[in-house]
Amino acid sequence: MQGSPSSARPGPRNLITDVPGLRVGQAQDAAARTGVTVILPDQRAVCACDVRGGAPGTRETDALAPENLVEAVDAVVLSGGSVYGLAAADGVTAWLGARGRGYALAASPQVPTSPVIPAAILFDLANGGDKAWGETPPYRALGMAAVASASEAFEQGTAGAGHGAMAGALKGGVGSASVVSGDGMTVGALVAVNCWGSVTAPGGRSFWAAPYEIDGEFGGLGAAGLKAAPDDWGLSKAPAGGRNTTIACVATDVALTPAQAKRFAVMAQDGLARAIRPVHAPFDGDVVFALSTGRQACPEPCDYTVARLGALAADCLARAVARAAYAATPWPGSDVRCWRDLTD
Repeated sequence: MQGSPSSARPGPRNLITDVPGLRVGQAQDAAARTGVTVILPDQRAVCACDVRGGAPGTRETDALAPENLVEAVDAVVLSGGSVYGLAAADGVTAWLGARGRGYALAASPQVPTSPVIPAAILFDLANGGDKAWGETPPYRALGMAAVASASEAFEQGTAGAGHGAMAGALKGGVGSASVVSGDGMTVGALVAVNCWGSVTAPGGRSFWAAPYEIDGEFGGLGAAGLKAAPDDWGLSKAPAGGRNTTIACVATDVALTPAQAKRFAVMAQDGLARAIRPVHAPFDGDVVFALSTGRQACPEPCDYTVARLGALAADCLARAVARAAYAATPWPGSDVRCWRDLTD
């Protein structure tokens, strides 16, 4: 049974942590202009992944295929740092393993658990930060710091995995949003926006995601300014600016199988297309993870529920993209352009 569309509202925090059973931790290195975000379920959670970008950087995504052994994960990691950032998941693995969390291969203290930590990275290596780290990139330590700080409240904008990000020609960052359906299903999204395309329509400040905005959560400008000619992308990066990728996680408290979670992730990708123009380019590495904390049964018919959840997630992810750019602030001492600097 579908709840009344008019009664669907954001959760109390309007963050992915409105999904029961989730916390988020973040850490950043201001000098290096980079950071890490960890989505941490209270218990192991069903997870799936959908990759649409032409230049992805990921870890453990093959293990999430429905036909494979892994049916649940212990955390999801989003990181800056390109290939170096994948080491953030090593830090999260060590932190969780030391606390006995993970896939238990044997009931013996001599056999450590094996935390399953899928991860995705974005490219922030050329943003002017100090990357002269030699043989000691900061990402493992950042991963450990992020997971240790996990809580229901977290910062948006220039934080975590989005600390070093650019949303087209504007400062990008981390954004999040949530929705609770009229019949009590919760969906949330978290995204690190480092896209090649623009999050705003040409010639103004209107976010592409404007039709999905709730209660003025990213400026309340409305959709009147949404217009673009073919091949006019507005504030996208220059053609040679192949330093991109938008990485995200959507989540629900509804119990899903791995195959259903995969469809949830696939449908959620539409949120990126609603909020970024263009997206999924050859030099984007766009990845969306999907989590199910399983706090409530999937209402029958479950296939219809999955379709509803996917539609809610797409809208939620579009809102999260806009909220990332809306909240973004410059790096200290920089003159990077932010959404708040734009004029109509």
